[in-house]
This record gives sequence, C-alpha cells and structure tokens, in this order.
Amino acid sequence: MNQSIIDMPASTMNRQAQGSAWSYWTGWPLVAKVIAFGALAFIYFPLLWLALMSVSAQPLSGLPLPFSGANYVALFQSGDWLAPFGISLLIALLVGAVTAVTATLVGRVLPHSKRAGTLVLLAVLPLFIPGMSMGAAQFIFLRPMMGLTLGYWSIFLGHVVWAFPFSLLIVLVLTTRFDSRLVEAAADLGASGWRTFWDIEMPILRPGIVGAGTFGFLISFNEVQRSIFLRGTAETMPIWNWMMASSQQSQVPVIFCLETIVLAVVLPSLAALFWVLFVRMDKN
Repeated sequence: MNQSIIDMPASTMNRQAQGSAWSYWTGWPLVAKVIAFGALAFIYFPLLWLALMSVSAQPLSGLPLPFSGANYVALFQSGDWLAPFGISLLIALLVGAVTAVTATLVGRVLPHSKRAGTLVLLAVLPLFIPGMSMGAAQFIFLRPMMGLTLGYWSIFLGHVVWAFPFSLLIVLVLTTRFDSRLVEAAADLGASGWRTFWDIEMPILRPGIVGAGTFGFLISFNEVQRSIFLRGTAETMPIWNWMMASSQQSQVPVIFCLETIVLAVVLPSLAALFWVLFVRMDKN
C-alpha cells in the first residue's frame, strides 16, 4: 500500500471519500436524478400532505386553507378509536417481543444446521404468500377445522406468523457472520451457556434483535389483510379505520387526523429501526 495513503489523516481521507461520492452523484444522467427525486417525492409528499390536510377546515377539497383543528377535536371527543388503537399497540408490542425472541433463538441455530438453506427457505416462505390467502387459510384451520372462537389471540398469532420471517432475516444477517470461535473460547474457559450468550453473543446480536423486534412491531401495528379473517368480532385500529373509511364518508376527515397520529407512532419507530440496522451495525 502507498505510504502516503497510510500516513494520510483520517479527516482528509473522509473528505476525499465524500468528494468521490459527490463526484459519483454529479456524474449521474439528468434523467436518473429526476427519477430518483421523483420517486422520493411520490413517497413522502403524500404523507406530508396528509398531515397538512388533517388541520384543514375542508380536507376533502384538497386545499389546506383555511386551517382548523375541528377534526382533531371531533376525533378526541368521539373516543371510539381509542380502544382499537390501544389494542393494536398492545398486540404490536407483544408481536415485536415474541418475534425478536423466536427469531434470535432460531437464527442462532440455523447457520449451524446441515440443511440450513432448506430450513431458511421454509422459514421465509410466508413472505411470498399473499396476505389474503394466508389469512383465509388460517381462518379455515382455526375456525371450521379446530372449532375455536377467533379474537385478539388469533390476530396476534397471525401477526406473529407474518412478522417472524422478516425478523429472522434481520437476525440472520448477524448470526451468519458471527465468529463461533468466540463461543468455543468462552466454553473452554468454563463459562456457562447463559454467561456466554449474555457477555459475548448478546452485544454482537443486539442490533439485530432490536431491529427484529421493531420490524415485528411495525408489521403488526399496520396489518389488516390477515386481521380481517382472524378477528372474529374483535377490532384493531387498522380494521376500525378501514370500516369507517368504507362505510361513512363523513368520517373521512377524522380518519385523516387518526392516520397522522399513526404516522407519529410509526415513523419514529421506523427511524429507530434504520438507525439500529445501519448505524449501530456499521459501528459493530
């Protein structure tokens, strides 16, 4: 390696790297830049406009002015959405915790299995099954076949099945690169299995575990396709939202406010997920 590169200060190398990245970006064709910015605008501008229209006096007109908080007042005065919102939040927290634990347990074992490829394929197969098909299949199995009364527990079960493959893939990113010699060294030094996991594996796997739990929470909190089949008479927030939007046109402005509140819950969680996956994992 060139000695001048070795002796170069880190700050200078960082500035050169940033300059190279900027040169790479400026070298893109104009059409590619327009497409990139257009895609980002199409994703994020409607979300910002939704939040703006939630404080509009006439949100169905598509114009933000004049501003008014009447829809938020109506939303909190009704209170009908609070119970479904709380239930969705509770189910999502449970799903996030369960998927984080199960994905960690399975993710630690799979890389050492003789048939790891086949087992991983079977574990992530639900990702490729349409949500309506999976929900109908689980409904047929639980209700007509098993004769069980559906409710919040069945929604929770369906969400776990849906979120687990995503969480497992996040954990596998770390476990497949984990140096098993660290565990063997700890065992040779007399450390117990729990001590080895807590002191050696946990610090390395923590970003994946947190990311798996966060992803499970986000998937469960917004899930509606499977919940429609598995809910019985129970109502979660996405189901309540869907029912109100499809049956009562007068509720649409209030739903704009509710969806803005949902964004206030989901976006910070999503930001935390990306921070764990891309910032913390890069440091590790």
